[in-house]
Amino acid sequence: MIKSLFKFALNTIPRPMLIRLSYMAAPILALFYKGDNFQDPIDGRKYRKLLPYGYKGRQRENALAPASLSLERHRLLWLYLQKRSNFFSEKQSVLHVAPEQCFYGRFRKMKNLDYLTADLDSPIADVKMDIHDIQYEDNHFDVVFCNHVLEHVTDDRQCMRELCRVLKPGGLAIMQVPFKAGVKVTDEDPSITDPEERIRRFGQYDHVRQYGSDYPDRLREEGFKVEAFAVDEAFSPEEIKRYSLMKGEVLYVCSK
Repeated sequence: MIKSLFKFALNTIPRPMLIRLSYMAAPILALFYKGDNFQDPIDGRKYRKLLPYGYKGRQRENALAPASLSLERHRLLWLYLQKRSNFFSEKQSVLHVAPEQCFYGRFRKMKNLDYLTADLDSPIADVKMDIHDIQYEDNHFDVVFCNHVLEHVTDDRQCMRELCRVLKPGGLAIMQVPFKAGVKVTDEDPSITDPEERIRRFGQYDHVRQYGSDYPDRLREEGFKVEAFAVDEAFSPEEIKRYSLMKGEVLYVCSK
């Protein structure tokens, strides 16, 4: 019954409202789905199954952790930070653009972080920011997170240059974006405004591009060094299943 209602909500309720409703329902769902088949590394909770998640009938099973509301990409980022970085231990300044719910409160409480959130519209962000023209000086931040933002902006290359500019030499930048399997060259057209055409071409009503496998090259061309952190290489099949990660997913880790 709960699964059916959730799938109905995914197809009928606008995503911003759905996120708010999911946040309120999270404690109840976490208890209902409690078990030992999956584990969310962000909060350590274990579940017999995770919630489905997707857009316009493209739901993925066992994608959304009920308590933290993390998706596969969030769990991958968290695990990377745990395994391969000093993010949780050393003092650093962080710029987090469009902060995700599963990270926002946790990062805010970390004593080692000078944590700044930014968004063009969100009322919870510390500063209003258009990443086409960032209001901070060069080499300002040790860490930059800007996940699932670049597919929305008018000029993603200008935004990449700005994010690279404010990152300190040797700093860490992670800018996750959605990919379409088998696509080699990014397809983009910010002049398209029809929501249905955007869904057809770019996968979502508010996207203006669909990234291909040329994404890391685009990042390099705008000043970043890029390394690949591949799920299939970094985790065992048992870990991929337990944390419900996406097989074949690659996290592109940037530095300057």
